[in-house]
Amino acid sequence: MSVAQSPPVILCVLDGFGISHETRGNAIAAARLPNYRRLAASYPYTEIGAAEEAVGLPHGQQGNSEVGHLNLGAGRVVLQSVTRIDHAIEDGSFAANPVLRQCFTHVQRTGGTLHVMGLVSPGGVHSSMRHLYAVLDAARTAGVTVRVAAFLDGRDTPPQSAGRYLEEVRRYCERLGNASISMICGRYYAMDRDKRWERTKIAYDALVEGVAHSAPSVQAAVDAAYARGETDEFVTPVIIGAPAPIVRDGDACFFFNFRPDRARQLTRAFSEDGFAEFPVRGFSDFVFAIMTLYDVSFPNPVMFGKIFEAWTLGEVVERAGFAQLRLAETEKYAHVTYFFSGGREEPFAGEDRVLVPSARDVGTYDHLPQMRAREITEKALEAIASQRYPLIVMNYANPDMVGHTGNWDAIITALEVVDECLGRLEAAALSSGSTLIVTADHGNAEEKIDRKTGERLTAHTCNPVPLILISEPKSGGLAAGGKLADVAPTICRLLALPQPELMTGRCLLA
Repeated sequence: MSVAQSPPVILCVLDGFGISHETRGNAIAAARLPNYRRLAASYPYTEIGAAEEAVGLPHGQQGNSEVGHLNLGAGRVVLQSVTRIDHAIEDGSFAANPVLRQCFTHVQRTGGTLHVMGLVSPGGVHSSMRHLYAVLDAARTAGVTVRVAAFLDGRDTPPQSAGRYLEEVRRYCERLGNASISMICGRYYAMDRDKRWERTKIAYDALVEGVAHSAPSVQAAVDAAYARGETDEFVTPVIIGAPAPIVRDGDACFFFNFRPDRARQLTRAFSEDGFAEFPVRGFSDFVFAIMTLYDVSFPNPVMFGKIFEAWTLGEVVERAGFAQLRLAETEKYAHVTYFFSGGREEPFAGEDRVLVPSARDVGTYDHLPQMRAREITEKALEAIASQRYPLIVMNYANPDMVGHTGNWDAIITALEVVDECLGRLEAAALSSGSTLIVTADHGNAEEKIDRKTGERLTAHTCNPVPLILISEPKSGGLAAGGKLADVAPTICRLLALPQPELMTGRCLLA
């Protein structure tokens, strides 16, 4: 590996740490964060866009971890899958997509049913109601019978809001005449991403074996779930109607989530040869298609293939012959690796990866708000002391993962633990002559109460995020009006590396 002539750079992403000047419901304002506040006051500081058009999302759409890390690593505004799909709906190419047509012609030939599954939510992080309706419209034109398996949100939407979205879908299906909602299930089970296969099995068994509660209607299913003390995210599967509309030989499934990470496990259970995480049924004459490329190894027909980003920050560092480190716990490991690298699975030459396993003995992280922040810090301090890495990219998951629970006291604890770690990170960076950049990928912890309704919020936000440049001697300042895509060009300048033409963000060094 080559030796960098400029000081090493540590990019520290505080996941879900946004900026709001409203104090009500703002856990960041309420928490004791002496290190963060001192850093923001003492070093060059600015606020950068992390949602909506600033990161390639539609207007009004909150940011998320996948999008945030894509933009951070690419150094340009990355047009997101949701926007590509929206454009296809608008220009008419969506309904003519050959993968969607494959699903239709398959069940027309077999006389089977098309099962359309995904997150029914206006949250916009993993799926889009507009995309679901486009599938239903195309199926109606094709004369295909559709059963909708509706996964419920409660993280990117209020915890008990599913009823009104499901009613909207129910009415839409009723108007079309060829579709109905066949089951509901909380995303906790259907969309686990942490290899907690016992959760995925619950969703799979409901879809395939009909192992679930039953209810005569969608509203009755929601009411019964709430009576059991379950909020949307945690609703155990409920089959709507009888006989159970389960997946059978000759059927086709279409998973309409556009975000990959939480769609992978259930897709694997239906599609992977030799799947061994739990018992599954082998289907004959069966199609399981997916909206986007959930994983390059998956055999499924893909409606919108992956657009891989070239000349990301990781590639620039590799081309310079420098070593780099990616560091996170399980919950955010894919974000500092796959997403930060523009959809690249394999490490760059000279790239080391450190995964700190997330706790598996808690259902939600309000029961362990410190998560693995201290362990990640220890690994970071070791890497800084080694002086091996001109670039370290690391992530603290706490503000986001605990923020999603809506548990105020736990969120405060999570933030204060991260602040403690920031103090240690700053000391190590300065003593080694490194530059520490503190930023975030999107907002969450700064807005935990709906200011209109007073309801507890568990979702991401559209707020900007901080950008702090910590070094000695101090930098001259940071320009205003930036966005996540400007971070990689700024790091290129700090490392004295040329900014590629494809990296269209701007350096924020004043």
